[in-house]
Amino acid sequence: MSTLNNNYLLPTYARTDITFVSGKNATLIDENGKNYIDFTSGIGVVSVGHGENKLTQAIAKQAANLIHVSNLYQIVPQAQAAESIVKLSGYDMKCFFGNSGAEANEGAIKIARKYGEVNGDVKRYKIITLEHSFHGRTITTVKATGQESMHNYFGPFPDGFVYAKSMDDIAGLIDDHTVGVMIELVQGEGGVQPLDKAKVQALATLLKQKDILLMVDEVQTGVYRTGEFLASNLYDIKPDIITLAKGLGGGVPIGVVMTSKLDVFAPGDHGSTFGGNYLSSTAANTVLDILETEKNSGALDEAIIHFSDFLEMILKEHPALFKEHVGIGLMRGLRVVNADVLTNIINGCRKEGLMVLKAGRNTLRFLPPLTITKEEMDEGFKRFRNALATL
Repeated sequence: MSTLNNNYLLPTYARTDITFVSGKNATLIDENGKNYIDFTSGIGVVSVGHGENKLTQAIAKQAANLIHVSNLYQIVPQAQAAESIVKLSGYDMKCFFGNSGAEANEGAIKIARKYGEVNGDVKRYKIITLEHSFHGRTITTVKATGQESMHNYFGPFPDGFVYAKSMDDIAGLIDDHTVGVMIELVQGEGGVQPLDKAKVQALATLLKQKDILLMVDEVQTGVYRTGEFLASNLYDIKPDIITLAKGLGGGVPIGVVMTSKLDVFAPGDHGSTFGGNYLSSTAANTVLDILETEKNSGALDEAIIHFSDFLEMILKEHPALFKEHVGIGLMRGLRVVNADVLTNIINGCRKEGLMVLKAGRNTLRFLPPLTITKEEMDEGFKRFRNALATL
């Protein structure tokens, strides 16, 4: 880490002392020339890999013409991105573009709150979320996050958030002031934990009966991360609000809130200076084109099978280290026996030239680029085995 970074950056990250200078698909090169297989994709962001030619060329071409003009004017690539997202989702929705997952979730909360204000005899504002959830780092989304440790120091918070211990407890928390339930279909930061499909479908039916909005945070699960365009498609539900971010821009910041409540927002209700500008929406269009081709060709499904098979083999080979294989698509995890072993595994992988992630207190998380090749997987798991052999 440079002196400049140490002196002028706030200490909000426990950064590893590695500086990357280039990359190609699922391989990164550091300043010393060492290569790493990337099973993290920038925490699920670099969905089409590092240095992807089509994306690089599209960004460069757009930047040479226009980067930004503001949402006071028509933005053709933004309208195209919205159309693609809605059509790929299969839902009758409209989109609002911001810059991050937290902003997308802020927009979702505002949609729900206004819906609850103008529909019904009483003001409905409460939103139920799950314990161990993660919905962002802003004051509102950190309060929506069902992790008490993340609430330290930053109050007072906006009120109206209620936490359910499990899916089974949501129904009992609903009252006359409840307007929505926000869930992640696979809890990412909470330990790569998929929700039970039957329980999600039962919840969707209950909320529909009560005119309570089903809000699905797909910031990490969306844009083919689970194998389908949305995890909501896998769960066969019709949410009222969906949020996306991470993998949509391939590394360029972008977030989206989409909703079937087409007329809730009016001009002036919400806005974003940078959201959906020429650069970010051009990147999103290119990423969507690349990943739609990957899905339609069968390459994505093959990669998911290959990656999952490797994790199953590792689980069987090391029963003293791992208790369970969890996750969906290329959002995977291995439950580790304890936190100390997890730390040792992550450090060992780094030494071997493999990048992996932590989730929750005891889960080793894998979020490789969706375009990862069989050869890169083979090499990555070879390095993973080498790291495990040193424990």
